[in-house]
Formats: sequence, structure tokens, C-alpha cells
Amino acid sequence: MAVLLERRDDGVAVLTLDDPDRRNAMTEAMGDALAERCAELAADPDLRVVVLTGTPTAFSAGGDLGMLEDLGRRTREEGLDATDFMREFYLRFLSVRELPVPVIAAINGHAVGAGLCVALACDLRIVADEAKVGLNFAKLGLHPGMGGTWLLPRLLGGQQAAAWLYTGALVSGGVAAGQGLALESVPGDQVLDRALALAEDIARSSPVVVRQLKVTLAAVEGIDLATALDREAAAQAISYGTDDLAEGLAAGRERRAPRFSGR
Repeated sequence: MAVLLERRDDGVAVLTLDDPDRRNAMTEAMGDALAERCAELAADPDLRVVVLTGTPTAFSAGGDLGMLEDLGRRTREEGLDATDFMREFYLRFLSVRELPVPVIAAINGHAVGAGLCVALACDLRIVADEAKVGLNFAKLGLHPGMGGTWLLPRLLGGQQAAAWLYTGALVSGGVAAGQGLALESVPGDQVLDRALALAEDIARSSPVVVRQLKVTLAAVEGIDLATALDREAAAQAISYGTDDLAEGLAAGRERRAPRFSGR
């Protein structure tokens, strides 16, 4: 498992989440690899644009179920408080926000839960028509994390984001793009090419201005992400101690509808 890095002569770099056997699930190792790649790219003065994608057939299927189950067990049996762990876990993946140039998410397949959050953390998104995308945390009995409650309303508006978050629904890439999640949706086999074409167009703009714009646009977002992350981490720590999380994860593994008790 790794995060692959391809550097191009035009200042465009392509990062690829590469754990196809687990559909590029969000693991600690994946997060460490992504953070290392982002730190490497951030130090490159010739970098102009980054494209983030996943090894087919998924962009990322979301959080690693084994990790979630372990945190749930330790919280229930040992009284673990997972707040600090979760916040550090988020920051590994949200390192894409620290890159000094635009980042384009080429969502070439399903992007679910934390996997979609990483795409939301990018500056621009191109999504496959047929991809399933959504923040399904509530369907697992887990409060959303990875910045989802902060990022999604900024793209979809408060009411539409609330509907996504409350229901945990998954929608097609075409529907998601129509609601404002992405610039556009295209057939899956065209996503990377379209994202690269957009990256090349941006790379032709003044790199000084583009880097300045990255800072300017971030400054107008207003609400403090650090505060939102603290609240999400604390809320997820509570979720780990619930029967609902255990049931939601079991239902996910068994491919059945969950039967939540509310405990």
C-alpha cells in the first residue's frame, strides 16, 4: 500500500491512493504516506497544481472497518477516549489542504465517508457519473469526521448538506455534481484526463498569482476548521462507545440494513 507520486514537466503532480485490495480505505499508514507526499510536494517551488485520485475501481471507500471496530471495542471495554487519536488521524489526510497550490480531486470511482471528505478538502473536484458518493457515517452509527460537517455545507449549502449528513445517503456522481459537489461529472474513464486538462489550464496561469489566490480563498472561509475538527473528534469518541456503531459496522460487513437501538 502506498500513495504514488507522478511528477510531470509542466508543474503538475499526480498523487494516487494505492490500496486497491481495500478500495483505497483510509488507514493510518495511508494517512502517513499521504502526509509525507504532501510535505515533499509543498517544498517544491516549481509545483503548480496537484491532482489527487485513487487506483481504480474506487477513489476511496472510506474509513478502514478494522480500525473502527477496534476503536469501538476499546472504547466500550477499556474506556478509551479516542478524541486525540481521531484529530491526529484527520490531519494526516487533510494535509492536502496545506499544499500551496490548487488540488484537484479526480473522483474516478466510489468516494464514501472519510474518503469523500478527502476529496471535499481539495480545491476542485471532477467526479465519475457512475460513482457513488456520500457521507454515510450516520448509517454506521458514527458521527461524521475528517472535516465533513465543515466542508460539505460550504459546497452544498446548509439544508442540502444536512440532508446528506442526517440520512447518510449515497448518490451518483452526476447527482452530486448537479448539487454543487463537483465542477462536473463525466464517464469514469474520462475523469483523470479531464482533471489533468484542468490542471494544465491552471498551470498555464501565473504561478505567483495562483499561489496567492490559494491563500486568499482560504482566508475568506471564515469559520475556524480547528474548532470544527475538535468537535468532530469528541463526537466520534462518543460514537465508539455505542452499540449503534457496533451494529452499523456489523450490518455493513453483512450487507444488510442496520437495526439501531439508539444506545
